[in-house]
Amino acid sequence: MSAGKTIARATVLILALSLLSRFLGLGREAAIAYRFGATGATDAFLVAFIIPSMFYGVVGMALATVIVPLFAEYVACGRREEAWRVMSLVANAVFVAACVLALLGMLFAPVVARAFGAGFPPETLRLAARLTVIVMPSIVFMSLAGVFNGILNANNIFGPPAFGPAAMNIVIIIFALVAGKFYGIHGLAAGALAGALAFGLVQLPALRGVGFRYSLALNFRHPEVRRVIVMMLPVMLASGIGSIYTMIDWRIASGLAEGSIAALNYANKLMNLPQSLFVLAVTTALFPTLSRLVAEERFGEMAAALQKGIKVVLLLAIPASAGLIILREPVVTLLFERGAFDTRATAMTAGALLYFTVGLAGFCLNLPLTRGFFAMQDMRTPLFVSLATVGVKLFFSLVLVRFLQHSGLALATSLTAIANMLVLSCLLERRVPGLFERSFFRFVGRAAVSAVAMGFAVYALDGILAGCLPGGALFLAARVGLDIACGVFVFAVLGLLLRLDELLYLVELGRGFLRRFSPSTQEPPQIHG
Repeated sequence: MSAGKTIARATVLILALSLLSRFLGLGREAAIAYRFGATGATDAFLVAFIIPSMFYGVVGMALATVIVPLFAEYVACGRREEAWRVMSLVANAVFVAACVLALLGMLFAPVVARAFGAGFPPETLRLAARLTVIVMPSIVFMSLAGVFNGILNANNIFGPPAFGPAAMNIVIIIFALVAGKFYGIHGLAAGALAGALAFGLVQLPALRGVGFRYSLALNFRHPEVRRVIVMMLPVMLASGIGSIYTMIDWRIASGLAEGSIAALNYANKLMNLPQSLFVLAVTTALFPTLSRLVAEERFGEMAAALQKGIKVVLLLAIPASAGLIILREPVVTLLFERGAFDTRATAMTAGALLYFTVGLAGFCLNLPLTRGFFAMQDMRTPLFVSLATVGVKLFFSLVLVRFLQHSGLALATSLTAIANMLVLSCLLERRVPGLFERSFFRFVGRAAVSAVAMGFAVYALDGILAGCLPGGALFLAARVGLDIACGVFVFAVLGLLLRLDELLYLVELGRGFLRRFSPSTQEPPQIHG
């Protein structure tokens, strides 16, 4: 199977499992709310679980990221057996280090609980400390899950790692509904620990399938173990830059009109939805191929593969930007305007969403560009660029907030993301010549033309529907759904007429999937962009 087909099919699989995990995540929150409501016990559990969830988001994902290019390097040199020994050393070192951290967290559980729940009443604070003792060992399983994730992705196995969060949510839902009935909030805490264990266990059969040979050896001084640590640190630091942006926004917005922080939060979540689902799926599927091509010193093919991934990302980001700009108010109204969320909150959130959406392409492209550096085992350049843009973010925020209030903070974040994207693109082009050639900019221009035309069509249709359809959530949902369907249709037709190569490729790939279920077994033609 060609690399393009492998990446495309992996993207579809990861996207489907990510959507499943999101759906189960909502089910998890609903189950917790059903059993425990919005009580002090629920607050105590959330405080106890914040360390393990943050730990995986930073350490676990950093492990998964650095292992892929490291493993690809060994395989490219014909040293697969040695790679298994190194992976065992890394897994054992991670296990021991995570056990020590978990033990410290359990011993100092009252300190941890007080750090995140300082305002709790004494009884709730003591409960949070007890729950922290139960939940803290889950960082061991989440760390190992990160190692397993990297090994499997390096071998182009994406299903079990992507299913891990879904498995964790299923276990937590069961414990919340069953164990929570008999053991209260302590049963839910046990479910969080069991869910973390399931996160790692679902990946073990696939590890055996790719030939992983575990060896019981421990050596913290081994050069490769130290190398993994050195590579992880910049990735971990870079992942925290987004939190710094949020801290800047919330600190400045705290002095603005009431509801400014909430409006920024809701708008940011809407803007990040395409990135956290589709773009993450594309990048996860693409990263092992980039790492393998770099390890084999096939930089021309690496540039072509990365360019293809960037084009696919832009096929979503460019029309999504136009669509969100046009439909920001009906979308926010449909999703949030009920109860205490009134028309004023809708206007504030829609305003922030408008300016966040200006930088959507920048937000989306930063992820594959960063993975391009990571594939070359350069973890520092993206970190230094991100650190430099913190000053840019602060400057724009202080200037624009004077003119646009909280929306100025959103625009400052967008401009910073665009600046980050441009710097990363220039630096990566120097390392990988041919990444942004003339055909790439023709593609961007055609996609932009299609998106603008789509925007006018959606704007016209939405005006007609707003005047014809009565009020109510059901009719608003129909209006937004018809608008989106119109936008997809117009963009697709214009994209095909303008011969957007990646769109043509995706169409042919879809036909290939359909033919698998038809009597004909003829392979679809290859289209190269």
